[in-house]
Amino acid sequence: MKKIGFLSFGHWTPSPNSGTRSAGDALLQSIDLAVAAEELGADGAYFRVHHFARQLASPFPLLAAVGARTSRIEIGTAVIDMRYENPLYMAEDAGAADLIAGGRLQLGISRGSPEQVIDGWRYFGYQPAEGQSDADMGRRHAEVLLDVLKGEGFAKPNPRPMFPNPPGLLRLEPYSEGLRERIWWGAGSNATAVWAAERGMNLQSSTLKDDETGEPFHIQQAKQIRAYREAWKAAGHAREPRVSVSRSIFALVDERDRAYFGRGNESADQIGFLDEKTRAIFGRSYAATPDVLIEELRKDEAIAEADTLLLTVPNQLGVDYNAHVIEAILKHVAPALGWR
Repeated sequence: MKKIGFLSFGHWTPSPNSGTRSAGDALLQSIDLAVAAEELGADGAYFRVHHFARQLASPFPLLAAVGARTSRIEIGTAVIDMRYENPLYMAEDAGAADLIAGGRLQLGISRGSPEQVIDGWRYFGYQPAEGQSDADMGRRHAEVLLDVLKGEGFAKPNPRPMFPNPPGLLRLEPYSEGLRERIWWGAGSNATAVWAAERGMNLQSSTLKDDETGEPFHIQQAKQIRAYREAWKAAGHAREPRVSVSRSIFALVDERDRAYFGRGNESADQIGFLDEKTRAIFGRSYAATPDVLIEELRKDEAIAEADTLLLTVPNQLGVDYNAHVIEAILKHVAPALGWR
């Protein structure tokens, strides 16, 4: 069995060819797609966070709304760029969203990736400490978040408070029990996957990572997952970790599917550079009839290693079509692969 959810970047554009023409459209359609995915039997509704872009940004109002409209499906992010975050305020927002959802929040975070503007986190009021990089700052923000999510008191109470305090040091409220164990780290390299394991975070691995060996993407990603699991075991954590991978997968079952995705233009891995020093490998997309798709996916080593698969969806094609994309995988592909 494998958990299967969707991942939406929440793109919107005023183009008449887009089914998502405003930020309001992107938010409301995201909620509707999560409701539809739950009804279809999917396991997760995940959203990407980008700043300074016509995409989903501040995640917690959306996550709370999805939590209020659904009852079973996991809701989460993949991922929040921690360079932009105040970890204490974030802990409060996350606690509130998780309580509204009844403990279904799965919060993916990371040190960040190239963004729309240069050093965008500076506009949010953050800058690295002397001698540190912005990546160091993102990881430090993450460690503070993990610490406060333990629910332990750390703030000295006012001796003359407006309202009575419980005894001892105070923690952030609202506190949601168990959320600390539902934090995921989006790792772009083997080293950061190991770093996440040592700190007791679940692992999210997307459709790109540092090209560390020159091997096909799915093989490199599978090795990353194995390195993570070895580090988790060595750290001595009591619980079993979770691992997700994301993929663009389209089962061609009708004329719409063939028109949108039947050309096979992205059926091979791609190599690119995230910056002047970082060579990255981008995983291929899958688009084929269900019988062909099943055989192709059977060879994907990283999907086999993961317990959770996130299907990236083309959100601008509308809620109905994206629900169809999800249903086609659940109905025509997943059972044959033992995912259902």
